[in-house]
Amino acid sequence: MHYPWWFVPFLTAPMLIAMVAVLHVIVSHYAVGGGIFLAVETRFAYRTHNRNYLAYLKDHAWFFILVTVVYGAITGVGIWWTIGLASPLATETLIHAFVFGWGMEYVFFLLEIVSAFIFYYFWGRLEARTHQAIGWIYAVSAWISLVLITGITGFMLNPGSWPENHNFWVGFLNPQFLPQVLVRTGGAILLAALYVYLHSSFRAKDADLRKLIVRRSTRPVFLGVILLVLGSLTWFLALPESAQANLAGASVLNVLLALALGVLALILGTFYLGPYRNPGWLSPGFAILFLVLGIAAMATGEFIREAVRKPYILYNVVLGNQILPEEIPRLRKEGYLEGGAWTKAFIAKDYPQVLSNSKVDPAKLRALPEADRVKVGEVLFMHHCNDCHSGRRGYSAVGSLTQGWTPEMVKGLIREPEKARFAMPPWCGTEEEAELLTKYILSIAPSRPGGMNYGNGGNGR
Repeated sequence: MHYPWWFVPFLTAPMLIAMVAVLHVIVSHYAVGGGIFLAVETRFAYRTHNRNYLAYLKDHAWFFILVTVVYGAITGVGIWWTIGLASPLATETLIHAFVFGWGMEYVFFLLEIVSAFIFYYFWGRLEARTHQAIGWIYAVSAWISLVLITGITGFMLNPGSWPENHNFWVGFLNPQFLPQVLVRTGGAILLAALYVYLHSSFRAKDADLRKLIVRRSTRPVFLGVILLVLGSLTWFLALPESAQANLAGASVLNVLLALALGVLALILGTFYLGPYRNPGWLSPGFAILFLVLGIAAMATGEFIREAVRKPYILYNVVLGNQILPEEIPRLRKEGYLEGGAWTKAFIAKDYPQVLSNSKVDPAKLRALPEADRVKVGEVLFMHHCNDCHSGRRGYSAVGSLTQGWTPEMVKGLIREPEKARFAMPPWCGTEEEAELLTKYILSIAPSRPGGMNYGNGGNGR
């Protein structure tokens, strides 16, 4: 069955997921890379007996916990809240498929929280060797959490042979697993350096200390960029054919891909000429610019990763309109409104006259008054189409996309959307329901713009 739809005006619910997820990603990666930074640098400071550096690292640890544990936890919960409302079937499927994986991730997440607080609040009260061990416990736990979640997010793009056998390890060790681990590990290392630059440019007052921090933080940046590039190349090679076609066929994705690669190249070149060759150049303005560029690269990559999955939420498992592919024949026969408990409840409450033997009779839908046919068409749109399109205005508004279309063009698109564009899920309703959806789309589509002259006396129609 399909689920009730959580309507977010103008933006659409999935785009809200994307916004919350990006806000979380740019901090969760710092939680991993920053943990590695603190573990490595605390060991170095203890080994060299550098008290000034230890004092700075403690100050940075407070900033780290505030950003990653407090803000990161809030946005992490926000992701679960939004996906549970906007993508309930996909969320349910991921939970059922990876119960063992989620269980492991929660254990390591708890270990992260406990070790992070011990590392900071017992600073100076633990013996140096024990303190370093706590730092490494956090760093390793955070990276393992990244690996576990990456196996699940990689599954969403290419589950491999999981749809045939539903084996946990087949799903987890999917073709996208290793490429995305490389990308996310590289991104974590890169973002950690950028956060360190930002914090130290404001908090490290001593010039020599700041140079030391910059010098110690810059070399990992090159490793992060190398992992990002290597992971991105293998990520592309491990994409399903339809995802590669999505990437090649969408001009906006090509522009964003070029933007992400250009930003990485800019970061790499600027790092080499600036912090690596001239550590004294680092200033708050430079640090803010670096962080903005890094966030832009990560956010762009996340958008591309999400966009190429269409027409699926979970590739070959759950379609973008919250329908299982195997449900399509039944819904086309019995009707989309009949196939969902919530859509059927709406019909039973407001239009009981279209029920026959407690089932929605598609033929009776045609007998509804014009205004009611449009209203039922809007319900069909909300459940079937609103995962990717807003209505009259907003993100990918179907009203704007069909401006000036004829009824035959709109109905043809609804009947076979996957043939018009393979990134769209197939129609999952009856012929009568397609007519109602056509009525609604035509009611919100603006007329063709005036003043258009096609030559030879054409009237623009």
